[in-house]
Amino acid sequence: MQIFPAIDLRNGRCVRLRQGDYSQETIFGDDPAAIARKWVKDGATFLHLVDLDGAKLGSPVNVDGICQIVAAVDVPCQLGGGLRTEEHIAVALSWGVERVILGSRAVMDPSWLDAVTRRFPARIVLGIDARDGRAAAQGWTEVSSIPALDLARQCASLPLAAIVYTDISRDGMLAGPNVDALAEMANAVSFPVIASGGITTLDDIRRLKKIRVAGCIIGRALYEERLQLSEAIAAAQNEADIKAQTSDL
Repeated sequence: MQIFPAIDLRNGRCVRLRQGDYSQETIFGDDPAAIARKWVKDGATFLHLVDLDGAKLGSPVNVDGICQIVAAVDVPCQLGGGLRTEEHIAVALSWGVERVILGSRAVMDPSWLDAVTRRFPARIVLGIDARDGRAAAQGWTEVSSIPALDLARQCASLPLAAIVYTDISRDGMLAGPNVDALAEMANAVSFPVIASGGITTLDDIRRLKKIRVAGCIIGRALYEERLQLSEAIAAAQNEADIKAQTSDL
């Protein structure tokens, strides 16, 4: 299972929100590229970037910060937030991100999602952000009537790279992930499912590993040093990987 440190950008700074509420913001740094370098130094092999301003406004905003992060590290990055047209996707990929995460428009416009996934196969991640089991959109400010699990099943035939499933009620709350919902999601589709929201302890990571999700995104717990990234990565590794590393020492 892969660990994705989160870097959420707002007004050029690295921040975290609680439950997606823009009025509940904590600032963790003014230099997102430096934070990205720290996570890579600590062992990250993939970074999760979110343009929070873009998610709210419907088009990319924190372009400079995103490009600085991509230039600063030698690991792939995935980017979400405000990507709602084919041009947005193409431009974001031109910045050097490995793949993009689509949420709001993908939820509301399935035919568009079908078209862009076929234009950019294996470069698009479907971001399913759920509140009370229903998919949310518009930077989490609106909740649709679409059950999150139904949305995932409807996309089963698309050439997606993965699904990122976020339980909004747990995001930034340090309350642990919604393991039951994640297990149901992972069993419903054939492509990788990445967990997001509330991951706080090594036990959380071990529980996610047992339900065989492909990865998990960790934000506030890393920034508040409730979790050390190196320990999180070790907990997520397979026993065979750990034994192999030990034998190499």
